Amino acid sequence: MTLDRMLHPDEARSIVLARVSRLEPEDVALEDAGDRYLAYDLVADVDLPPFPAATMDGFAVLHTDTSPIREIVGAGFAGDAPGEMVALGQVARIMTGAPIPPGATAVVPVENTVMTNGRVEIRQQVVREGENIRPIGTDLRRGDLLIPAGTRLGPAELGILASLGYATVVVGRRPRVAVFSTGNELVPPDAQPGPGQIRDSNRFSLVQAARRVGADVVLSGLVRDEEAALRAAFADALARADVVITSGGVSMGDRDLVKGLLGELAEVHIRRIFMKPGKPFNFATTDRALLFGLPGNPVSCLVGFETFVAPALRMMQGAPADVAPRVPVTITHTLQPSDRIEHQRAVVWVAEDGTLHARNTGNQISARLMSFVGSNGFLVVPPGEDVLPAGTRLEAILLGAPYASER
Repeated sequence: MTLDRMLHPDEARSIVLARVSRLEPEDVALEDAGDRYLAYDLVADVDLPPFPAATMDGFAVLHTDTSPIREIVGAGFAGDAPGEMVALGQVARIMTGAPIPPGATAVVPVENTVMTNGRVEIRQQVVREGENIRPIGTDLRRGDLLIPAGTRLGPAELGILASLGYATVVVGRRPRVAVFSTGNELVPPDAQPGPGQIRDSNRFSLVQAARRVGADVVLSGLVRDEEAALRAAFADALARADVVITSGGVSMGDRDLVKGLLGELAEVHIRRIFMKPGKPFNFATTDRALLFGLPGNPVSCLVGFETFVAPALRMMQGAPADVAPRVPVTITHTLQPSDRIEHQRAVVWVAEDGTLHARNTGNQISARLMSFVGSNGFLVVPPGEDVLPAGTRLEAILLGAPYASER
């Protein structure tokens, strides 16, 4: 494969993912496991709940008992052991969550009863077997697959783990990531730009984007377009990180030094993508690290990250590469295709008929970071010359849930 050839985005993505290795899993405390990716399938080793329990405050009864007035033989609360046997003519006072006493087959809500002198009158005409009782195994059964490997752990998953007795959980290790922006024209956000200078935005966008998919950013910085400075930055990054992400210096300019250094320090697999924005994209590997050289234009940089880097970071943690679904949408405005596959920043929403509609976010030039604000997806626009009219069906890559209405 010649590095001069522009690769289709799907081909480039396959090249990247074929070189991703899963990192060794690690055991972490349950309270620290939020947003981590589960390393192995979680299979239930018990039934939950492990005992039949009341779902309402009331009285545990035999559903076949027709006695209108019955003797109260005990009381049960959540956390108690099951009470004494309930026989015909008897009931047991019971609270929500308490285990059902032996003999009882239903719970009558307290509002359907009247208590007098230690006895209770049942004023419910029909009592069905199992009424207001949560059976054993309602939540899960022994042997059930509860959480597949690769699932990102959220509140519900952590609750399940805790209910099964897990104080720790095995998750994919977070990739250690180094991020740096390159360019003599860049200054820190708190500096006043001089003539021909701009503030560095890519580094902060990339750090947040990497953390959002679970990475541990161990190094970030701003490096001038000087060979010695770049060599030192790469040496530091490669000594500390599993993944190195740079922005700038990968195009065809005289000071685009990153591209040349990648060729010296690593094996380069990709130089250019048949995609807009984001044609200049470098991907290289060493024996222990992935290196991504993203374009310097802010939008091109983020599109490249979402398309190629984020899937790799997820895979390294044992998660599926794709969590962003591709869905058909109807565009509500005309679009002018370009000479390359284009990923236009878009707003996707659910129309009144239940189908997905989309529009782009305005000017799509690669330096306009505002095109990302409010967007929840990419419109994938095929190359061509003819204007696409409103009503055309295209594919969208969702970066978030569709909005409930047009914005």
